[in-house]
Amino acid sequence: MSDPSYQHLDGRGASDKLGRCCPDSLGERVMAPLPQIWELRCSDEFCEDSQSVENSPKTDVSDGSIDPIVNGEPFTSYFDEKVPIPEDERHTWFSFRKLWAFTGPGFLMSIAYLDPGNIESDLQSGSVAGYKLLWVLLTATIIGLLLQRLAARLGVVTGLHLAEMCNRQYPKVPRILLWLMVEMAIIGSDMQEVIGSAIAINLLSVGIIPLWGGVLITIVDTFFFLFLDKYGLRKLEAFFGLLITIMGVTFGYEYIRVSPDQGQLLKGMFFPYCAGCGTPQLEQAVGIVGAVIMPHNMYLHSALVKSREVNRSNKKEVREANKYFFIESSIALFISFIINVFVVAVFAEAFFGKTNLEVYNECFNKTGPHTGLFSNNTDPLEVDIYKGGVVLGCYFGPAALYIWAIGILAAGQSSTMTGTYSGQFVMEGFLNLKWSRFARVILTRSIAITPTLLVAIFQDVEHLTGMNDFLNVLQSLQLPFALIPVLTFTSLRPVMNEFANGLGWKIAGGILILIVCSINIYFVVVYVSLLGHVVFYVIAALLSIAYLTFVAYLTWQCLVALGVTFLRCSETCHLGLISNPEILLLNNMEKEDTSSPR
Repeated sequence: MSDPSYQHLDGRGASDKLGRCCPDSLGERVMAPLPQIWELRCSDEFCEDSQSVENSPKTDVSDGSIDPIVNGEPFTSYFDEKVPIPEDERHTWFSFRKLWAFTGPGFLMSIAYLDPGNIESDLQSGSVAGYKLLWVLLTATIIGLLLQRLAARLGVVTGLHLAEMCNRQYPKVPRILLWLMVEMAIIGSDMQEVIGSAIAINLLSVGIIPLWGGVLITIVDTFFFLFLDKYGLRKLEAFFGLLITIMGVTFGYEYIRVSPDQGQLLKGMFFPYCAGCGTPQLEQAVGIVGAVIMPHNMYLHSALVKSREVNRSNKKEVREANKYFFIESSIALFISFIINVFVVAVFAEAFFGKTNLEVYNECFNKTGPHTGLFSNNTDPLEVDIYKGGVVLGCYFGPAALYIWAIGILAAGQSSTMTGTYSGQFVMEGFLNLKWSRFARVILTRSIAITPTLLVAIFQDVEHLTGMNDFLNVLQSLQLPFALIPVLTFTSLRPVMNEFANGLGWKIAGGILILIVCSINIYFVVVYVSLLGHVVFYVIAALLSIAYLTFVAYLTWQCLVALGVTFLRCSETCHLGLISNPEILLLNNMEKEDTSSPR
């Protein structure tokens, strides 16, 4: 006989078990005034009055959201300011005023699609395969949008972001492992931003500021930018919008300057083909998917949506918030896609099929500290964000180089800031630690800068940009630890109520996650096979056993949540998700009252 504490995975059992303890408040889902829901505290084993648990974390739900209170102070995961949603009775289905109020989180989320790792993937795609992989970029962006929709819905419906949900629902050991994996992804992403910013500073200073100097500068400027949130949430979001605009203008300038073939561009975007492609092109296609869909972005987006005033006890408001956040995310990712297309098209038009010798001859007579980068041979041209700027300068003048560097700097700085917020949300959610963003920056930036600084001092730019390959592999490995939990929780009816994924979304989400994770694992296998030493193979094999075991555990939980009930096992139910009464409290939503305004 299966344990009822495990039966909540398919929408049954948890409320029944709690009903034996608190039948009036939870088991029968009788709605009570939200501020009174902690009069009785229910757990899996016992029920007790609030007097005996007054020292435990409580919940402030006066505004319809759930924020734990620790030591008498609100435990907030986002900025103190909440953006109000205006009434617009003139427009029933769609309102630009409301869309504007919801605009912000999606654009901050979209910055992860424009970080230096993505820009490098774009330019390599153009130089290796021309326009032939644009359809892969389009497909990856659409998949990313659908997965971000799940993350946003989780935050809107429950009032808890993904890290908080993992903390409440997974047992201790899986929870700690998840936190470590996500932290690795965030630190790896931060290292890429540091590398990109340092390279941009080096290019803008005409080599006067060395790479290690650029690495150190990124410490100072990050603290400076973080002061901006003191001026209000909307101003901070506007600043991120400015950085995205800078990227659009700079990379758009390069696009206009090169004048790509529009016919070939459209063909590559909408016709899935790759005539004459081989292993390099296949690996590049895999790299595009790995660069676009980033694990920490799921945690970030699920937290960012909490910055809007949404009464989660009102189904109409929740449904409206889900709609506008999806529209805003679609617009934001469309803009990020266009900017990525600019970069791919520039390098596809100007440098696809070129050799090192051609570029060497073009740059030979140019003055500047960067023109000696290219070998005098007939090997195919290989570029990165550093060489890419130099090549643009050789062919299209110094202005193209400096404008490119400004765009890379904007990409690095914007993604550094959003990465900092991701780290804060993850640490607070998993560990219930209240760290300031500045303390968080000191920790993650110290970890990220140490190896980057050593490489910048003792090696050259080739080794520095080569670190991006390893970092892309690292983040590819972490992807299941974001995608599987978000599909699990958004499919659980006790968590999402009527907003839980339907059968179509469960199947589509499962297939998408399987495809994305398989592609990224292939990417990792290819990278490991290039290491060429038996010691590395042994280490990789041992790590793979532990890695695949944990992924299998998360997959098992996810499959049960998706409705594969025969996988439920009473003997191992203590490994399953925890039946937490706080989750069930989220489901006491008032029936939609269309006759009265919010």
